[in-house]
Amino acid sequence: MLPAEIAALQTALTAERAARQQAEARASGAEAMVAYLKLLIAKMKRERFGQSAERGRKLLDQLELQLEELEASATEDAVAGGSAEPDPTSVRSLAGKRPMRAPLPAHLPRERVVVPAPPCCPCCGGKLVKLGEDVTETLEVVPRQWKVIQTVREKFSCRSCEKISQPPAPFHVIPRGRAGASLLAMILYAKFGEHQPLNRQSESYSREGIELDVSTLADWVGACTASLAPLLELIRHHVLAGKRVHGDDTTVPVLAKQKTVIGRVWAYVRDDRPFAGPDPPAALFFYSRNRNGEHPNRHLAGYAGILQADAYAGFGDLYDAKRKPGPITEAACWSHSRRKFFELAELSKSPLAVEAVRCIDAIFAIEREINGATAEQRLALRQERVKPLVGEFEGWMRAERARLSRHADLARAIDYMLKRWPAFTRFLDDGRICLSNNAAERALRGIALGRRAWLFAGSDRGGERAAAIYTLIATAKLNGVDPQAWLADVLRRIADHPAAHLHELLPWHWKLRQTQAAAA
Repeated sequence: MLPAEIAALQTALTAERAARQQAEARASGAEAMVAYLKLLIAKMKRERFGQSAERGRKLLDQLELQLEELEASATEDAVAGGSAEPDPTSVRSLAGKRPMRAPLPAHLPRERVVVPAPPCCPCCGGKLVKLGEDVTETLEVVPRQWKVIQTVREKFSCRSCEKISQPPAPFHVIPRGRAGASLLAMILYAKFGEHQPLNRQSESYSREGIELDVSTLADWVGACTASLAPLLELIRHHVLAGKRVHGDDTTVPVLAKQKTVIGRVWAYVRDDRPFAGPDPPAALFFYSRNRNGEHPNRHLAGYAGILQADAYAGFGDLYDAKRKPGPITEAACWSHSRRKFFELAELSKSPLAVEAVRCIDAIFAIEREINGATAEQRLALRQERVKPLVGEFEGWMRAERARLSRHADLARAIDYMLKRWPAFTRFLDDGRICLSNNAAERALRGIALGRRAWLFAGSDRGGERAAAIYTLIATAKLNGVDPQAWLADVLRRIADHPAAHLHELLPWHWKLRQTQAAAA
């Protein structure tokens, strides 16, 4: 009986141990799931209430507005107390000392207003002799002036043959339209560059005594878009001729039947300046009703270079080795991956996430030093200084990933990089590739900031029209050109400009011509 009892006890002990291990495993899994859900809730709260990049900019705007109000209140109180002018006998603290004002711009025209001097000495009535003068400059503005240009074409009759001759009619940007190029450029830039819908523009013009219906403004916007279409095609060819482009997209609400749907605006940016490329930068925008992968496939149908982008699955077909005319080379964005670690470091105060951010920031610090160097110089410095850091970071991630539960959010952030490691490390072997996709994100920033102003696009055609004008405005800004001045000049000249020399109207050629004209 004794051996049998021992065997039974061993069996019971084994069963109890197995049950205990299962319970511990379930408890560990439950704890990991609880931690995961808590972190997920924190992330959702942060997405809704926290300081994302866009919310951070809004917070900055709010702080600047608060500063404005405090400054205005302080000055108002000083004026009300009769101390608007500083008292030379009083001592002001350094904290309250205002910065010295810069002189007013020298290029502005000066209007000289001379205060009449007394005819004789106010004390004794003697003759006055001028010793000099003090000049006080005040910045002033002349309100926007509207005018009507009358183009007169005189008719002449020949005394001999009685034939009537007359100069040809001047070109109008809009056939039978009554809007000048500068007015049209102002409307376009206000709508797409400063996010002022046409109804608000119409109200503003009405207050100035100019009645322009929204329908009239909309007609002008459509006509201008059609007139500028040839430049859009030139910019498209220029962007897709680059060996490397940045790609990204953002949401845009679109008006539908009794609701709004979420459309997409896609941006592709060519900017060779980080590796000292000689070609000018340019941005290309497209609109689509959804985010299906067919859209980037259509946008980049003839492209076979390097695409700097995030890990959007819709780009997957572009990287296929069997793709025609050839596969696009994927280059991943380190800023995007850093954001995942940064959120964990900020929300859960995870030491591992903090370490990951520190490693990535060390790589970015070196990249900032070599920004603007040639591709060969960037490649050499990356091989020497950055590659060891990347190798150490990879080893650290693989070692820590082996210790983490599959439910851990940090494991997801690490997996995001390790699963795409060749795309993340491709910059080590090509000096043209950037570490981040910030160029495309900057191009889309204006759209994100303007969404609350114009609320939604009126239709799919409206989205396509907006993408076209965004292309022109963003390209002008990338080249340091005033978009409104450039659009006005282009609208004034494009109809009479030879088609073979249309490229001369592109922002970088236009800027060069303006510079040469100013120097002459």
